[in-house]
Amino acid sequence: MSLSYGIAFVLLVLAVGLVFRSTLRSSMYTNTTEVLEQEWAAVRGYLQIDGNRTVWFFDRNDSEEAFFVRRLRRIFLLADSEGNVLEVSELYAKAGVEPREVLKRMVGQHKPLWRELRAPDGARYLVRTGVLVEGRKEYLLTVGRTLADNERVLDRATKTYYVVTPILIVIFSLLGWWIAGRALQPLNDVTAAASQITGTNLKLRIPARATGDELDHLIERFNGMVDRLEHSLIQARQFSADVSHELRTPLTTIRGELEVALMTATSKEEYQEAIAQAVEEADRLAKVVRALLQLSQAESGQVTLAREAVDVGELVEAVVERFAVQAEAMEQEMRAETQAGVVVRGDKLQLDRLVTNLLTNAMKYTPEKGRIRAAAKVVEGAAVIEVTDTGRGIPAEHLPHIFDRLYRAPDHTRDQLRGLGLGLSFVNWIAREHGGRIDVRSEPGRGSTFTVTFPLVKKAEMGAGGGRGSGEAHLVG
Repeated sequence: MSLSYGIAFVLLVLAVGLVFRSTLRSSMYTNTTEVLEQEWAAVRGYLQIDGNRTVWFFDRNDSEEAFFVRRLRRIFLLADSEGNVLEVSELYAKAGVEPREVLKRMVGQHKPLWRELRAPDGARYLVRTGVLVEGRKEYLLTVGRTLADNERVLDRATKTYYVVTPILIVIFSLLGWWIAGRALQPLNDVTAAASQITGTNLKLRIPARATGDELDHLIERFNGMVDRLEHSLIQARQFSADVSHELRTPLTTIRGELEVALMTATSKEEYQEAIAQAVEEADRLAKVVRALLQLSQAESGQVTLAREAVDVGELVEAVVERFAVQAEAMEQEMRAETQAGVVVRGDKLQLDRLVTNLLTNAMKYTPEKGRIRAAAKVVEGAAVIEVTDTGRGIPAEHLPHIFDRLYRAPDHTRDQLRGLGLGLSFVNWIAREHGGRIDVRSEPGRGSTFTVTFPLVKKAEMGAGGGRGSGEAHLVG
């Protein structure tokens, strides 16, 4: 790229030089014609024609006036109306006097003529020819000036330009190279730092220069990318460790049960009990693998979501009704509080799974006589699903991790209800895919509240029959 810009710059300089030369030549030519116009008119003040004889009147003691007249006569020709030459200068004669017929035609044209004469030695002259009226007679008067001075000035200016310009190009190129090197040094530092980052060395960060320029923005984005990579790698390692643990536990249990049965079982009932326990652990293993596969497919974009208007109030009520019998058996109070017009655009099946997972989680960690409330409402122009329980709560140090796959907060109660640690991961994914977010508030011993916020579908966007009538409120429980 630098070479391309360098070549383009050199071509531009050459083009500017040619334009400069052409402009200078044109300007000097114009100046010469103006001077010749003045000199042609000045001849009439010094020249008197008496018949076929020319007489020059000037003060011969005035050196300036004498010099001016000599310059007027240096390239000079005077001819009568018949084309007869009355006076011609030596330089004009060397360049070649036109034939008599040509001079006669030129008198008859009655308009100024501009020509260039070239002497045998190569000298060029610009001449101005016009008709001079003296008395009743017409004469052809030609005066000229050499173009050697113009060519000399033009050649000197051109040589100076094409000699000085390359030197300046070299100087400024070296200066630009040095400045660019200084300016790109931070970028080289970024490149060097990037080359040192590996899977085992993600702690490296590039310090910002505090200049607020584009390079600082690049460094900020680069450090942010490394942060995300480090977080992803930590999650991947944690996920691998969790999966290994989750799969190892049921496999170890299955193997232990079967080995004990082989070594100690003596009756059909003992074999059946060992096999039943092994089948139960195998089912648990299959459930873990199936749930992991579903979550991986969802997060990798293999799950296509339907997009339709879903009344989440009706959805929450339906899920609460499904759990009513189970909640009653566990002596838990469960109820739904919904408002009308809480409509979101999304996949009804996945939204049902979101509410189901939240309620399952609440029931699992809420003791007997506990209370569970599922609400659907509009808050500040957004659709909100809120699930609150009076269960054991979640310690503050575990709240940032509860949406990670296979993560479970330590449980010292050893209840029989033991989850896979994937339900909240599904809830988080469903919320994100619907353009929403999930927040949690929890206090150990007093319960938890999960709040999922979605963009609200306005009534005008729902179409006929979408959602319940406005102003309705439902309480189920």
